[in-house]
Amino acid sequence: MTVRTPVYLDHHATTPLDSRVLEAMMPVLRERFGNPASVSHAFGWTAAKLVEEARAHVAALLGCRPDEIVFTSGATESCNLALRGVADLYERPRHMVTSVLEHEAVDRPLADLERRGWRVTRVPCRADGIIDPDDIAAALCDDTVLVSLIAAQNEIGTIQSWGEVASSCSGRGVLFHTDAAQAVGRIPLDVTADGIDLLGFSAHKLYGPKGVGALFVRRGRSGVRLVAQMTGGGQERGLRSGTLNVPGIVGMGEACRLALLEREERAEHLRRLAGELYAAIADGVPDVRLNGAAQPRLPGSLNLSFPGLEAAGLIRELSVLALSTGSACGSGRPGPSPALLALGLDEREAGAGLRIGLGKDTTDEEASFAAARIVAAVCKLRSERLG
Repeated sequence: MTVRTPVYLDHHATTPLDSRVLEAMMPVLRERFGNPASVSHAFGWTAAKLVEEARAHVAALLGCRPDEIVFTSGATESCNLALRGVADLYERPRHMVTSVLEHEAVDRPLADLERRGWRVTRVPCRADGIIDPDDIAAALCDDTVLVSLIAAQNEIGTIQSWGEVASSCSGRGVLFHTDAAQAVGRIPLDVTADGIDLLGFSAHKLYGPKGVGALFVRRGRSGVRLVAQMTGGGQERGLRSGTLNVPGIVGMGEACRLALLEREERAEHLRRLAGELYAAIADGVPDVRLNGAAQPRLPGSLNLSFPGLEAAGLIRELSVLALSTGSACGSGRPGPSPALLALGLDEREAGAGLRIGLGKDTTDEEASFAAARIVAAVCKLRSERLG
């Protein structure tokens, strides 16, 4: 079987739009184009109904009530709304806790808060990329108001124990937020059972459209209060004003519905494929290094280093594969990967990480092709270095 190139192996950066999601969106882009805020005619009523149906699908995937979902433009906006929205409740700066493995969507807003006088503790990880929940609990103090911990790391794929962290936060009256952009739809997650207060994610990480996401905001007797960061018409309970992206929201709802139905089947396929891909590479390059714990790890996620080689040079040699050296949001940033530096790798080693993200539609033939090309490229570059 002929493999069509380039083979896409960067599903942590984004996923292709599922054809079923596009099918659900097309009527909204064409004839069902109303504004949900137009309450005086059928076009607006239809749009509002479509939004609420999508909200119910998102809530079902997360295990929460539909009225706890706030639609946004994506995980970055969701995380900013959560962190800044909590901080703005306080007249004077207080304390927040996070990890060294956070995405820029969390790390940069927290850095902005630090410039406003907030204290932020960044808990280190172990050499395998796992954050010890006890270390986070130990970082809590009397004026800690929020902990933000990434659910699954976007570069090395390690999965954190968010339930344990949320439990320790609850016992101290501290809010728990998680950036779950890589986790939602890929691994089981239940915000109610897990005690999560705030959670942000994007549709395009689970085969939905770009430009739309959601923030879970716990409601109820001890619900979470936030200060809106964008004001206007008062949409989304006043937390996120602006005309709703109805086609995107409908696509997100359908992507979430499909993820809930197919999550286990997809995960089984990805675990098997990643295991076979890694075994084939290790067979040809025995000194390959897997960065981050083998388990718990996102299905289909590999971050590999090849001693003596830089990932950038390897990617140039592998033009038939769509790969990356780290976070897509930070790919223009010079220097080694912050996530790999956090594991204790030196700058040279941290500049050698090759991120592979398989997808639900990645085939056995594509994985075998990728393994053969990676092995051949490593051997070629090493031979050239020896002269």
